[in-house]
Amino acid sequence: MKHLIDIKDLTVEEIDELIKVAKDIMQFPDKYSEKCKHKKLATLFFEPSTRTRLSFESAMMELGGNVIGFSEASSSSTAKGESVSDTIRVVGGYADIIAMRHPKEGAPLVASIKSTIPIINAGDGGHNHPTQTLTDLLTIACEKNRLDNLTIGLCGDLKFGRTVHSLITAMVRYKNIKFVLISPEELKIPDYIKEEVLDKNRIEYIETNDIEEHMEKLDILYMTRVQKERFFNEEDYVRLKDYYILNKSKLEKAKADLAILHPLPRVNEISTEVDDDPRACYFKQARYGKYIRMALILKLLEIK
Repeated sequence: MKHLIDIKDLTVEEIDELIKVAKDIMQFPDKYSEKCKHKKLATLFFEPSTRTRLSFESAMMELGGNVIGFSEASSSSTAKGESVSDTIRVVGGYADIIAMRHPKEGAPLVASIKSTIPIINAGDGGHNHPTQTLTDLLTIACEKNRLDNLTIGLCGDLKFGRTVHSLITAMVRYKNIKFVLISPEELKIPDYIKEEVLDKNRIEYIETNDIEEHMEKLDILYMTRVQKERFFNEEDYVRLKDYYILNKSKLEKAKADLAILHPLPRVNEISTEVDDDPRACYFKQARYGKYIRMALILKLLEIK
């Protein structure tokens, strides 16, 4: 049985196939409208979410399936002290596939060991968010028509940003990928990502704290918010939350075909004046998330 806990669980060929299926779903939605008839997705969200949970639910519904689950830990038996393992074993008797978000790193992996049905990691703390990465890859594939020969700027919280860590891990498997890592000193990319992913794969990268310094080189600019929930110290969060705000003036040197991505929710790191710029792809990116999750559900349920 296949689970998706880490983006590395998928080969490049499997990712390319998921993107191909997602594009087909976008073009021929009626063909897929009953593929998951009589199937149930359980969304077990121990941590708040809007886009990820709703995109999973709408994905299953558009495949003709049904959805059960909860949207916060307080509304589950976790509030009574039930372990993740027990919750998973119980829900495995009610559903065919589980999408799980949890604040603790490694919780979905533990769940997958005990589960009798496929588990999709919908985000575990500051660790992994593989379906966001698949969303990002589909967005890049649709907007740039390729997943190789790209210079990608990653800006904001590179220390705690699980979306950034997963995207780097996925993109280094494609040819001629370069990164510009833009962050304040306190939120730099962790050493283990540099050593085990970037350096190990001989990937070219630049670290800077200036968002405009390398703007003209970028094919992709991936903005992230400074996440209050990942900070132990309120003072540090307040000091760093507005460190980078992308506005029109900062885009003056950018390429005409730059694609601006953001996993959302946005706080104020992208000015609303950028929303009407044709290079702004973050709301399209959220829509792409539904289609790639539809493709993933079909794959894990082994539905052709």
